[in-house]
Amino acid sequence: RFLNQLKEDDSLCRQVQASGTFYLFHNLSPFLQKVGKKYLVPQLSAAEVKRVLEKFPEAEQWLEKSVLIGCSDEHRPHFALDLGALGKSAIESELQGSFTDMRKALFVVDAKDSPLLASAQSLLRWHDSHQYCSRTGQPTQKNLAGSKRVCHASGVTYYPQMSPVIIALVSDGSRCLLARQPSFPQGMFTALSGFCDIGENVEETVRREVAEEVGLEVESLRYSGSQHWPFPSSCLMIACHALVGAQRAQISMDSLELEEARWFGLEEVMEGLKREPSSSKQDDGSFLPWFPPKHAIAHQLIREWVQQQSA
Repeated sequence: RFLNQLKEDDSLCRQVQASGTFYLFHNLSPFLQKVGKKYLVPQLSAAEVKRVLEKFPEAEQWLEKSVLIGCSDEHRPHFALDLGALGKSAIESELQGSFTDMRKALFVVDAKDSPLLASAQSLLRWHDSHQYCSRTGQPTQKNLAGSKRVCHASGVTYYPQMSPVIIALVSDGSRCLLARQPSFPQGMFTALSGFCDIGENVEETVRREVAEEVGLEVESLRYSGSQHWPFPSSCLMIACHALVGAQRAQISMDSLELEEARWFGLEEVMEGLKREPSSSKQDDGSFLPWFPPKHAIAHQLIREWVQQQSA
């Protein structure tokens, strides 16, 4: 309720900014600090952010560009601020850290930090791509919290939206099917995924995507959970387990969509879950399979399948 009040009341939001914490980005890359072997996501106070901004004379009003991304149980608001127009190296030197590509960041930060980073990047990207009204072409203005943008010429209000995407772990009862796209890091396999078409329900999307990508017919499916995911923009990942007939499990891969798709047995999956990306490369230059990070819902699907098989 307090979070909603901040979204609707600019004066209240401005009032609490002074006690809020800030996550910094530079061209949508989050700021991280490496301490030993761990990567931390610093939560800067408003005073610390102002101290950094003071080094840039043109940045006096930059706190107004921040967006509200959450609130602690103690009513301390969390904001995200992208400083992409300012000097990257100067900020990194001042704060003793580095702006890190989001895909890498989600592999190395703690699970408690990844949802906030994902939400922050998605909201910052949305504001960057909705600065003009699609009806009038006139500039839109965000409210202080960043929960909406308004075109004053037309009166149209724009709200951030997410695209529904299914992610399905296909099994034939004793094996699970994992695949990779050419753009994936070497050796990484994951579950099948695809955007929902207009008019489709989740079940129809799962059946269509599995048929299109690997040529298999889904006999039944079971919902697992959901997760916000910032790639390619802002998606709601709807995770399912999909069962295909063991007698009709011959893969017919769509080579335009996928680079490789194959069946994995329980032992191979368990080994892949233990493997780090850095240790997957072999002496001959090939890569052993490894899977998405622990806080990705694809990882959850794979672990659930292992638990089911082990039981």
